[in-house]
Amino acid sequence: MKIALIGATGLVGRVMLKVLEERNLPITEFIPVASNKSVGKEIIFINKIHKIINIETAVQLAPEIAIFSAGSELSLQFAPEFEKKGTYVIDNSSAWRMDKSKKLIIPEINAEILDKTDKIIANPNCSTIQMLMVLAPLHKQYTVKRVIVSTYQSVTGTGVKALKQLENEEKNIAGETVYPYQIYRNCLAQCDAFTENGYTKEEMKLVNETKKILDSKINVSATAVRVPVTGGHSESVNIEFESEFELSEVRKILEESPGIIVQDDINNSIYPMPISSEGKNEVFVGRIRRDFSNPKSLNLWIVSDNLRKGAATNAIQIAEYVIRKFF
Repeated sequence: MKIALIGATGLVGRVMLKVLEERNLPITEFIPVASNKSVGKEIIFINKIHKIINIETAVQLAPEIAIFSAGSELSLQFAPEFEKKGTYVIDNSSAWRMDKSKKLIIPEINAEILDKTDKIIANPNCSTIQMLMVLAPLHKQYTVKRVIVSTYQSVTGTGVKALKQLENEEKNIAGETVYPYQIYRNCLAQCDAFTENGYTKEEMKLVNETKKILDSKINVSATAVRVPVTGGHSESVNIEFESEFELSEVRKILEESPGIIVQDDINNSIYPMPISSEGKNEVFVGRIRRDFSNPKSLNLWIVSDNLRKGAATNAIQIAEYVIRKFF
């Protein structure tokens, strides 16, 4: 079982290394891949030293699985090259997500739609994953009609340069910036670029990916905000169902759903927070309450480490499923 990790030195790539070690996949050969400037450098994986190679060399090694976390451009160029070698590609970029011929997978929700012929598999956007982890079991029971979501997204979702910008601004150090404004002690009502309809790409990912993964009939309205946080993404979500619900049943459904942890004890001020989700693989949900303006609507608060379940963990869970089912 040869596994290649493309983008091994990036912010998500480094978390993928940790998750791969923690989950103990049956790897016989690990192939770390990065840009040409990193070729020849060494990284440690499961107590062994591995030399970084370039992507062209990795293709020729024909690994069983290649996990991509290096941007859409590289995925569009090289995922088909790996596919020709018989490799299963799990791509963490936006390159293939809305491609009608590619599956968009959250293992707890829809892994069963994969078959042996699916050689390029898309990993959803981080904010979509955590929201749908909560929506999916509720949709089965009550049928979700409409979702209004506001996100509070960590700078780590932008990458290492954004993290550095926040750190520099905290220390009053001049440096490279990736946001149009200061992020320290600030909130930016813009995640990614704006599109022609006035929504950002991040907001439209929540709309389109929800329809593709869960149900094309679900209407989603999103506002995505970047906040000076490093631990994870948070979401305030209002859900309108087709049918009425009992709060006790909602809590029970969520408590029994794999990958979800309910933190909802307002008497003791217990609810999900980015700082407590950091480094964890689960999706945390709390502030579960009725929307008094609509008898079929529910409000809740969802938090998850965007580098873990929102990226690395979800991709590696897909790899686990592929290994279990197709090898």
